[in-house]
Amino acid sequence: MTDNDDSDPTRIAFMCVQNAGRSQMSTAFAEQERERRGLDDRIEILTGGTDPADHVHEEVVTVMEEEGLDLSDRTPREITIAELRSCDYVATMGCSTLDVGDVGGAVDVRDWGLDDPDGRDLDDVRAIRDEIERRVADLFDEITES
Repeated sequence: MTDNDDSDPTRIAFMCVQNAGRSQMSTAFAEQERERRGLDDRIEILTGGTDPADHVHEEVVTVMEEEGLDLSDRTPREITIAELRSCDYVATMGCSTLDVGDVGGAVDVRDWGLDDPDGRDLDDVRAIRDEIERRVADLFDEITES
């Protein structure tokens, strides 16, 4: 955890290289989880990539629509080391070029090691989506229990 006082929100970042698949799904599920748990004022969510794509992968948009989450208007963005250093938790997706030393020891960095959904068939992307949803819920459980 960072040296935030109790009034500061917990900051979570979801990142990968392109910010076009796994990190976008993670962010959408985290936003949903934050709202469901009534934590809008306690959790801040960031997302980005080290080399952002032009758009979210179509197969990701499709499988997230099945869950009632519209990612069609989201645009991948770059995330900075300064943004990551300001976080309490950073979840990388298994493709990151992030060196954990870059963000410092106060940030809890986790590599979720998820398969890339780009170009995969929809059943594979659904499995990745479901794993992301579980991991996000587990992270929120951990944060709210501490």
